[in-house]
Amino acid sequence: MLCFKRTLPIAALLSISLCIFAPASAVASTTPVLDRIRNTGTIRVAHRESSVPFSFYDADKKPVGYAMDLCLRVVDKLRTDLKRPDLKVQYVMVTSSNRIPAIAEGKADLECGSTTNNRERREKVAFTVPHYIAGIRMIVKTSSGIRKWDDLRGKTVVTTKGTTSVAELRKMNDVRVLNMKFIEAKDHAESFAMVEAGKADAFPMDDVLLYGFRANTKNPGDYAVVGDMLTVEPYAIMLSKDDAEFKHLVDRAMTNIILDYDADKLYRKWFQQPIPPNGAKLDIPMSFLLRDSFKYPSDKVAD
Repeated sequence: MLCFKRTLPIAALLSISLCIFAPASAVASTTPVLDRIRNTGTIRVAHRESSVPFSFYDADKKPVGYAMDLCLRVVDKLRTDLKRPDLKVQYVMVTSSNRIPAIAEGKADLECGSTTNNRERREKVAFTVPHYIAGIRMIVKTSSGIRKWDDLRGKTVVTTKGTTSVAELRKMNDVRVLNMKFIEAKDHAESFAMVEAGKADAFPMDDVLLYGFRANTKNPGDYAVVGDMLTVEPYAIMLSKDDAEFKHLVDRAMTNIILDYDADKLYRKWFQQPIPPNGAKLDIPMSFLLRDSFKYPSDKVAD
């Protein structure tokens, strides 16, 4: 657990550093991910196609975003730790459905997107320190009259396959007897397109992703993000659970990035300034939950 405050006394920092910066040999004896990275001189970074502003394609089909920038900062620190300044990055495109298998099966080393750290997923993969905290809401057409979850009674709802929102929505549907009709899309872009085309009445998803779609559509005023927050979703970079030394290095890198205020700068870049591909501005201030979590960087989350 990485858990110290930016303003701790020097004595406390020294004692905590014994835990955070412990020799790699004390953390793990097998390092399959690190061995492969050292042997090939390449680290494979998984990214998303349309998870704005975390991981998506710009106009030149280059993966960019807040999570991508954080991952590349981590890679820079790994170059130093591994004494491999020539370490190359190989990009691997993943979807909501195959992102977890990509890490669990060793097809990628880091997954840099909008993936929630929860207990079920930690049975298959590991996560580093969260870089964002979101909540499930829904995007609808402003003209639909839908403003709260109960307004979905008898409506058609689109969800993205493989996301945490699916289980929460089905649970709410059963408890409130809403009789919603569910359809699944392969990715977030297809889900939003169904709302645009009138094939679905609502697309529930993590609120920040919905604001990204709204900001980049031709007429943002035609859409609204509504509904109380169903869940709290801590996003974090995903990595293998079978290489403790690799996780140790990634955790240390993320902690340094946060405590050096690099994460704050990147947040302002992607959430409070115009972003590609259309120069849209999300204008989302950092939440108190995220700001407080940055004071005590930790890979531990409440489930």
